[in-house]
Amino acid sequence: MDIPVGSVIKMKKQHPCGSFEWEVLRIGADFRLKCAGCGHQIMIARKIVEKNVKEIREKP
Repeated sequence: MDIPVGSVIKMKKQHPCGSFEWEVLRIGADFRLKCAGCGHQIMIARKIVEKNVKEIREKP
């Protein structure tokens, strides 16, 4: 799966703040994602991200 840095991804499950959208800050074996709702940043394994992505769109 090709997910470029700077794109916005929509996940299957929502963050506790209520947002489904995350901005991709870094890619590799792990992804660094920033919540579009509250700005919280996480590091998450590539396997988990690829399994839970519903939609990928470029940042406007």
